[in-house]
Parts: sequence; C-alpha cells; structure tokens
Amino acid sequence: MPQPSHNPIADQPAFKFIDLFAGCGGLSLGLMRAGWKGHFAVEQDSLALSTFKNNLIEGHPQCQYNWPDWLPKEKMDVGSLLKYHEGQLAALNGKIDLIAGGPPCQGFSLAGRRKPDDRRNQAIRQYFAMVRLIKPKLLLIENVRGITVEFGKKRRERENRNHIGRPVKPFSVIIQEELEAYGYRVFSNIIKAMDFGVPQFRPRFIMIAVAEDYFRKEMADPFTALYERREEFLKLKGLKASTPVTVRDAISDLEIRGKRLITCIDSPDFQQLLYGGPRTPYQRLMNDNFGNNPNSMRLAKHRPETIARFEKILDTCRRGVQLNRHDRNSFGLNKHCTVPLDADKPCHTLTTLPDDFLHYSEPRILTAREYARLQSFPDWFEFQGKYATGGYLRTMECPRYTQIGNAVPPLVAECLGGVLKDLAMPVTKQTAATAA
Repeated sequence: MPQPSHNPIADQPAFKFIDLFAGCGGLSLGLMRAGWKGHFAVEQDSLALSTFKNNLIEGHPQCQYNWPDWLPKEKMDVGSLLKYHEGQLAALNGKIDLIAGGPPCQGFSLAGRRKPDDRRNQAIRQYFAMVRLIKPKLLLIENVRGITVEFGKKRRERENRNHIGRPVKPFSVIIQEELEAYGYRVFSNIIKAMDFGVPQFRPRFIMIAVAEDYFRKEMADPFTALYERREEFLKLKGLKASTPVTVRDAISDLEIRGKRLITCIDSPDFQQLLYGGPRTPYQRLMNDNFGNNPNSMRLAKHRPETIARFEKILDTCRRGVQLNRHDRNSFGLNKHCTVPLDADKPCHTLTTLPDDFLHYSEPRILTAREYARLQSFPDWFEFQGKYATGGYLRTMECPRYTQIGNAVPPLVAECLGGVLKDLAMPVTKQTAATAA
C-alpha cells in the first residue's frame, strides 16, 4: 500500500484518544492527521473493522494506532469491552486525553423511523460508562441533527401517539445533562461538512465536553474556534474558503465516458476505470500522491432498461433534488429516494444505499470510490468486504457503501482535531494565573 504524503500538521505533539463506535475509521483518520495518537478503537461490525484494521492498525505509519497488548484486535461492542476489560480500562483513568465516538444514529435520524426506545439509542449508555471509568479531559460526540429534535414532534410521530406517547426530550439534552452531572462543561452545535472542504452539505450534530477541573476561563467556545481556524485550514489543503467544493470538483476525474475500462482490481467479475490522475485541487488533495488505481472503483452492471431510465431522469429531472412521488411513479421507481446529482453544487448527505444517487452526467450509480471522494477519504484508504447488502441484512452488516455513508468525513474530523488539541494543551503557570 503506498504511503500518504508528508503531513506537517501531524508532526506536532500528540495526545491520546480512544474511538468508540469507530466504523471504518473516518473520525480516527481525521484526528490522527491533526496530530492525535490513537490508543485503541471499538467496532462491532466485522466488515467495518476489516477496513479499519487494514488502514489504521496495520497500514500507514503516519496514521496507525498504538494498540495495547491487552486488547484483541477483533470486533467488539462497548458493552463487551467493559465486561471483559474493566480493570485495564480503569488503569487508563487520567491517561487518555479524549474519548471520541459517534453512537449509532438510526434511532435519531429524521430520514428514518425515529424511535425513542430504539435499542441502538442505548449505546450512549455504554459511552457514559466509559466516561465514568476513564475520565478523559475531553469528549467528542458526532451524530445526526435529529438527535436535537424531541421525539413526538414529527408529524408521523404525532399520528402514532399510541406508540410514542408524550414528546420525549431530545437525546442531545439527555446527553448534555448526564455529562454535566459527571463534571464536564458541554458545548454543542450543528455544523455543515461543506464548510470544511467536503463536497457534501451533510449537517451534523457535534458535542464537545471539557472536564470542569481542566476548563480554563480563557478558553474560547470550541465552535467559535473551529470557524476561526476554518480559512487557514482550507488554505493549507489548497482549497478556497469562499466557494464550496462541488461534486464535479470531487469526482470528474472518475468519469468513464471515453475512457479505457479494465478488470476491477478488487472484484474481477466487474469493470473499473483505468485511472488517469487528478485534475482539480480537491482531487489532488484526495489522491495524496497515490498515483495508481484506488480500490473500490467497481462499476455497477446496469440492465439496458435501467440505463435508459437513468438517461431519461438525467434529461428531464432537476439536478440535486430528490425525485417527487409523481416522478418516481412515472419512472416505475418503488424506492423513496432517488437524486440525480448536480455537478456544480455539493452533494446532499450521502446515505448508505448506493442507488439513492445518480451520477450527474452518466446513467449509472456512483462507485464506492466516488462515495469516498464525496466523504473526503483519500485515495490510499482501502475499503474492505462486500460492496453492498440487500434485504434484512441491511440492518445487520456494514458493506463498503454503508461504511462510507456512515463515516465522519475525515476533513471535518481533522479540523475538529485541531481545536481539540488546543483544548488539550497542558495548563501552564501563565494560563493558570490567568484563569485564577
């Protein structure tokens, strides 16, 4: 595997973090590129863990976990970690600077069937147990913006009061109250990925908590600091702060029309583009001197009638807008979400289903690598396992498209990582005197 290019930001002093609910590693990758050092991570899906291990445990020296000997490098949930390794975790008390993690979001998502009693919502309780045991200086939680909305406030929830009952306070409030009770100063906001160089609107809830006994009065609000460093961060990446990165900026080098196709390097029964190199500043940033054919470039095998339908959608429907019910019916589409991409705007929030989005100029769905580009994963980052899963397995497995769609965009995580590093800096005599 080729190594990523030199990253001067990562040469700065490192602080230790743990990534809970790690997925394929978008959050970890961004934090490491901001100079953080990963201690260990937890992921319960074997496919996502395979990608995580390949890139961040056994992969590049610049982006690699310093894994403890006592913890197996295998799939595990946080509950099992607490059950079987409580002693080792307790020994980390005061030695970990940051616990980061995005608990499963399906129970909160405004795009799904929000349920206050969704078992996946309860993963946050395991997060709390880790916080009480390890007591890090900082906490970082990422989730969908639906976590800020009271259950029972959406129309279909009001129409189903027998199930929902009275409105339930947002989980974001429950989390904040719990962390404040543990002695943390809590800050939260909704940020958009496109503000940090990601070619995707992707609004996300971010919560940052600072231990009260570590908090200093001169500390700025973390989100004020985040946006203050935004312009310089994008400049370092060769991107403009004045205009967002568009879909075309991100994936035009992966268009196949008029290009040579070859046997897919990681799926021999399919074809892929013979990659010719980056064209735009964002593509050069993502290619990261990789140069060769990235993995996960498998092209879907669409039937002729499917291609014809996609061509008609591209010819007649508004770009960047989800097809309405009338259009879906006219094209014989049974699925709820189909969006022909607008080449000249950022993409709307990626889902985990590969057929939710159509390429802006070619009658096909996106490749997993194009998905990864829209999430700001570098080309050297290799995804593992099956590409997609159908039927009931969609709620049980994390194939490549799901891994990518669920991930924290690494560019967002990297900019957040810079802010968190400033918060984690040791208290000097001068700052202590100022705080006093």
